[in-house]
Amino acid sequence: MRKIHTLLVFIFLISSVAFSQYRWDYGLRLGVSNYLGDIGGTDLTRRNFVSDMKLAETKFSGGIFVRTRLGESFGLKASLNYGRIAGADSLSTNYGRRGRNLSFRNDIFELAVTGEYYFYQVNDLGHTYRYRNDFKAYIFAGIAGFHHNPEAYYGGTWVDLQPLKTEGQKTPYSLWQASIPVGAGVYFTLNRKFRIGWELGWRTTFTDYLDDISTKYPTTPFTGSNAALASALSNRSGSYIVNDPVYLAQYGPGQKRGDPTHNDSYIFTTIDFSYVIRGQSNFYHSHYSSLFGGKKYRKRKIRAKF
Repeated sequence: MRKIHTLLVFIFLISSVAFSQYRWDYGLRLGVSNYLGDIGGTDLTRRNFVSDMKLAETKFSGGIFVRTRLGESFGLKASLNYGRIAGADSLSTNYGRRGRNLSFRNDIFELAVTGEYYFYQVNDLGHTYRYRNDFKAYIFAGIAGFHHNPEAYYGGTWVDLQPLKTEGQKTPYSLWQASIPVGAGVYFTLNRKFRIGWELGWRTTFTDYLDDISTKYPTTPFTGSNAALASALSNRSGSYIVNDPVYLAQYGPGQKRGDPTHNDSYIFTTIDFSYVIRGQSNFYHSHYSSLFGGKKYRKRKIRAKF
């Protein structure tokens, strides 16, 4: 009877190993980052998603994460990510943007919490009946907060743009923002211990100032100790086209500098590496831990009676 009981326990553990024993993993990610906003682009006016993205400005991204399984088809992940985004009108084939001649870089530090839905799963790759390797494809969505700080290269150094209020704002925009990460990914679990995956995540933000550009050129002169620097970085068109006052008038006070009708976005594309933490469910602990290395049975001493 005891052997039958042990066999039933073993079958139960094998059938639930993906959920009860290997729910947590933690790791790191390495990849690239891109941006979609008011700088760069092609001959046409602004286009959505990746159509207006300049791959020449692809930069490095990375991060760390921890993930847990909430059930057979759902998971929850918290991640701390870094990515640099950049753009330059000089790389655009849009003549108007090249004349504007603005550029920037921005380092983004992000804390994100996302929920994962596993829409395709193979829990036993190779059909070995040992459940050592598996594959999962998922989509995800969540919420994130991030810090950013756009800069421009000027005079041989990188200059912070937000304090200069280059569009004549009364108050500078916030460097702390929120975004909505959505995307898709896949991962393989190898030998129940290691996971390697790929993930593409699009971040829709609530700001139009990742590139320090949104509305119009200021209509009043800059004042204060940084007035000359703010004026030079607000309108850089003269350094691209000179001696053409008719053309340069398009970049004068009150003229269009950016597109305020669309917020900026950024993308992280990463390769993820993680280690799976072996743990047991509460049911396992309360009923069967003694059978597999938990509380050890003490051998009963049999004493002969003479």
